[in-house]
Amino acid sequence: MLNSVKPVRSVIPALLLAMSTLLPMTGAHAETASETASAALPSVKVVTSKGPFVLQLRPDAAPKTVENFLEYVRDGFYDNTVFHRVIPGFMIQGGGFTSDLTRKPTQDPIVNEAKPTLKNLRGSIAMARTSAPDSATSQFFINVVNNGFLDAGVRGAGYAVFGKVTEGMGVVDAIAGVDTKNARGMANVPVNPVIIESVSVLEPAN
Repeated sequence: MLNSVKPVRSVIPALLLAMSTLLPMTGAHAETASETASAALPSVKVVTSKGPFVLQLRPDAAPKTVENFLEYVRDGFYDNTVFHRVIPGFMIQGGGFTSDLTRKPTQDPIVNEAKPTLKNLRGSIAMARTSAPDSATSQFFINVVNNGFLDAGVRGAGYAVFGKVTEGMGVVDAIAGVDTKNARGMANVPVNPVIIESVSVLEPAN
């Protein structure tokens, strides 16, 4: 039995050495796979009167919501709309009104894809809706702080997160800091309109 143990002991250092040479390759492979998956996610550039920011969308997690949002983007629906509801320490909301606060006609509402795994964290974008869970159309909001009470299952159906800001969060913060007023029956309306000048899909880098 002693003879049977000795070969095992002698093999262990060799196995550890072999494993240590494989680990960097495995890590590199995982990192490459992660980068590839991230690169495959669609991104859009939002140009506002306060500057641009970029959103990365998550069709893998909220497919109908992303499809709906991109349809509005490709139709040019968001161009020259405004952030009509701005609350510092909470969120900025837009995508439904022109600068004179005229509501734009929308497509039919979509199903609410909110889920506990997609959280309303700072920088995330989610669909705005009424008290009815499946009532979201074109309006969206960007969280400027972590808003866990908006997550699915916390206070009901929750609000569907479908992406996040990857560039230009400072622009979002600047929008969140503008002076607001009451106008046309709405509260928290920027005194000076914050225009969404254009929203466009970014082509993936080659």
